[in-house]
Amino acid sequence: MRSSSSRKRAARSRQRTALGLAAALPLVAGALALGIPTAQADSTPQGRDTLSGTKPTWATVRSDRGATDDGNKVTARVYLAGRDAKGLADYAKAVSDPSSPDYGRYLSARQTQARFGATRQQKDAVTAWLKGSGLDVTGANQHYLSVTGEVVAVERAFGTQLHNYTMGGKVYRAPSNAATVPASLHGAVLTVVGLDNAPKRAKHDETLPPPGPVFKNAGPFSTSYGSRTNRSLPSAYGAKQPYAIKGYTGKQLRAAYGAKSRHTGKGVTVAITDAFASPTIAADAAKYAQRNGDPAYRKGQLTQVLPADYRYTEECDAGGWYGEETLDVEAVHAVAPAADIVYVGGASCTDDDLLDSLAKVVDNRLADIVSNSWGDVEANETPDVAAAYDQVFQQGAVEGIGFYFSSGDNGDNVASTGTKQVDTPANSAWVTAVGGTSLAVGKGDKYQWETGWGTTKATLSADGTNWDALPGAYTSGAGGGTSKTVAQPFYQRGVVPDSLALAGGGTAKQRVTPDVAAVADPNTGFLVGQTQTFPDGSLQYGEYRIGGTSLAAPVIAGVQALAQQARGGQPIGFANPSLYDRYGTASYHDVTDHPLGAGTSLGVVRVDYVNSHDDSDGLVTSLRSLGRDSSLHAVVGYDDVTGVGTPAAGYLTSFGGHHRR
Repeated sequence: MRSSSSRKRAARSRQRTALGLAAALPLVAGALALGIPTAQADSTPQGRDTLSGTKPTWATVRSDRGATDDGNKVTARVYLAGRDAKGLADYAKAVSDPSSPDYGRYLSARQTQARFGATRQQKDAVTAWLKGSGLDVTGANQHYLSVTGEVVAVERAFGTQLHNYTMGGKVYRAPSNAATVPASLHGAVLTVVGLDNAPKRAKHDETLPPPGPVFKNAGPFSTSYGSRTNRSLPSAYGAKQPYAIKGYTGKQLRAAYGAKSRHTGKGVTVAITDAFASPTIAADAAKYAQRNGDPAYRKGQLTQVLPADYRYTEECDAGGWYGEETLDVEAVHAVAPAADIVYVGGASCTDDDLLDSLAKVVDNRLADIVSNSWGDVEANETPDVAAAYDQVFQQGAVEGIGFYFSSGDNGDNVASTGTKQVDTPANSAWVTAVGGTSLAVGKGDKYQWETGWGTTKATLSADGTNWDALPGAYTSGAGGGTSKTVAQPFYQRGVVPDSLALAGGGTAKQRVTPDVAAVADPNTGFLVGQTQTFPDGSLQYGEYRIGGTSLAAPVIAGVQALAQQARGGQPIGFANPSLYDRYGTASYHDVTDHPLGAGTSLGVVRVDYVNSHDDSDGLVTSLRSLGRDSSLHAVVGYDDVTGVGTPAAGYLTSFGGHHRR
C-alpha cells in the first residue's frame, strides 16, 4: 500500500487485482455486537434463509445480458457460521473492552474453535446439501467448504439464477438475486463467495519472479529534519525549506514514539501478511540491521509460513510485493528489535488467499499482533467477502490477536477513483486502521512535530528562480474518511465528531477511519534495504527511502509490541477500545496540519532521478508541501487523517499501570 510518491512502482501491494468489484451494501459479519445493521431480504422463498449481500450492486437490471450458460463451471467457497455467530461477536467485544468484566479473558485457538467453530454435524449437513444439489465438495477446513459445479447445480443449491452483467466494459457472472440456503441448516452457513466471477482465473506458478527494477533516491538529503538546506534555492512559504530526509532509522522512530531502552518487544510475536514471498528477505533484513544500528536477528527470530504454490504471479506483480514484505519486516524490527516476526505469505493478492493467510495466524495462534499493508477501496468490497474477513477478525479478538491495516495512500480516493471513499479492510469495525503523518525528528533524535500526511508537488522552474504553481498538484496522502457500509462502532462514540460520523449524508452514524497514525510521508519516510534488479540484470542490495501507510502499519505494530511488553506480556488483543480509551491523554501527539501555527505552511525539497536509478537521464527538483491531504484534514482532536493521534511517550508509560480511564 505504498504511495506513488515513495517509488515509481506505485501502490502495487494494495492493488489486489483479483478482488470482487461490488460494494455499498451493509456488512453482515460483526453486526450484532457493534450495532451494525444487516440487510434484510424483501422476499425469501419459504423454507429458505437469505445470505444478505451475495448479489453485487453492479448486477443491475440495466446491465443484465441474460442467463449464464447452464454448463459453465463455478468455483465457490461456502463459509461456515459456526456454533454461535452472535456469541462470537459479543465475546470479541467483551474481551476487547476495558470497561468489560471479561476484558483480557482470551481463549486459546483450540478453545475458540470448540466454543464458536462449526460442529461436525453442521459440516456434514452443509456437505450433504451441497452434494445433493449436484456440487462437488473439493476441499474443507474449519472456516469453509470449497465447491465446484455447473451453473445449473449452483442455481439449484443457492436458489438464485446466475446471469451475465456488463461492468467496466467487461462481462461478469453474478446472481440475479441474493443467494439463499435451506432453513433446515439452521444458520450453519455464514455466506458464499464466488458466485460472481469478477476475480480473474487463477494461474499456478511455483516459481516466483526476480525482484523488481532498482529504485534509488537522489540526494542531497537531510539526516535529521532540517539538517541540510540549500540557501540558493527559492523560498517557499516565507522560508528556505530543507531537503527531504534520507530515511529515518529505528533509533529515530523509537525516539519519536516514546520507546525507552527497556522497551524492545521481548516476548511478543508480530505476524506480517502480504502476498508471495521475497526470496532474499532473511539476507536483506540481516544486512539492513547490521548497516543501520539495529540488533542482529536471533536464530529463529524471523520465520516464514508460506504456501506450497503461488497464483496470479503476473497479474499481481509478484516481484513488486517483495519490497512490501521487506519494508514491513525491517520496520517492525527497527521499532521492536526483540520481538519475534513471522511472515505469513499469501499464494496471491486475491481475497481468498489473503484470507487464508489471516486464518493461519488465528487458527494456529501464530502471533499477538498482525500487520497488514494492503487493501483496496470500499467500493470494491462485497458484503460476502467482508463477512468472511470479519469472522476471522472476531476469532482473532477472542484469542487476544490484534489486526492493523494501513488506511490507504490516496487520501479521500477522489483523485484515484472519482469517488470519496475509505479503504478496506481498514473500514472493518474489528481492525485498527492506521493513518499517516509527515514526521520531523531533529538533531539528537528529538521529536519536533508531525503533520497529517498529504503531499503536493511543485517543480523548480527552468530558470531556478521559483517553484512552479506552488503548492502544486496533489500526489498522495493518508487514507481516511467515513465508511458508507459500516456503522459506528461503540468505541468511536463520544470521540469521533458527528460532522465526520454523519458525513455520508444519512441519519445513522458510520465508522470513520483511521483509528491511530504514524509516519507515512515518503518525504520523511523510512530507510529500507532490499535486493533489487539493476539495469545490467544483476541482483544487488540497495537502500532507499520509502513511505505510505504501508510504513505506518508496521511501525504501529512495533509500538504495540513494546506496549504489550510494558504490560507484562499480556496481549492487548483488538486494540481499538483501549486506543480510544486513552483519547485526549498524554498517550498521544495530537497531530494537526499546521503544528507551527495556522499561518505557517511546511515543505521539503526533493531531488529525484528521472529514470529512478541514476542521473544519466537527468534530475528533477521539486518542493513537496506537507499537511495537504485532499479533502481530509488533521485538526485538534480526532480527525480523519490521524485518528486519535500518534503514540507519545505517555502511551507506553500508560501500559505500566494497565491503564483504565
